[in-house]
Amino acid sequence: MLSGRRLDLLDPSPLDIEIVDIAHGLARVARWNGQTAGAHAFSVAQHSLVVEEIVARSIPDPRWRLAALLHDGPEYVIGDMISPFKNVLGTDYRAVEHRLQAAIHLRFSLPTRLPAEVAGAIKAADKVSAFFEATMLAGFSPKEAAGFFGRPKGEPVPPDRFAPRAAGEVDVAFLHRFNEIDAALQP
Repeated sequence: MLSGRRLDLLDPSPLDIEIVDIAHGLARVARWNGQTAGAHAFSVAQHSLVVEEIVARSIPDPRWRLAALLHDGPEYVIGDMISPFKNVLGTDYRAVEHRLQAAIHLRFSLPTRLPAEVAGAIKAADKVSAFFEATMLAGFSPKEAAGFFGRPKGEPVPPDRFAPRAAGEVDVAFLHRFNEIDAALQP
């Protein structure tokens, strides 16, 4: 990692995980395999910021907002793969992904297994973001996106959240949001 840490992918240690590496990596990993409109890729870091914002509307606890921000954390190392391809790779890929997520959670004092309500809220927010990404950036019709992700309910996400931004800018925004949530977690 750029921080100088060496991360064992098969047996990741929470001690080798740094937020600067996560922010840097996720800001440079493109959602939709880069097949999106705009001068910049819509990154996993930008997606994570949207998901955290949606979760924060219904779950104000900073622990769970942090879990939402880090929900795609393993992708800073292994990249973003579309779900059908993950299914082709099978359980070995998912096992690596789960071990990395557990190590990330331990590093930032989150439980390795989230409460069902929190995990469900993050998954729902992930689908809301994916719907808007699909329709605003990836060329899906609303009907087609609804077939994959469902129709978003509740308060809409401001469209500007889906304007792809430069990697360096998103890296800084991700770290800033992490620091805000981390400060809220301090006694």
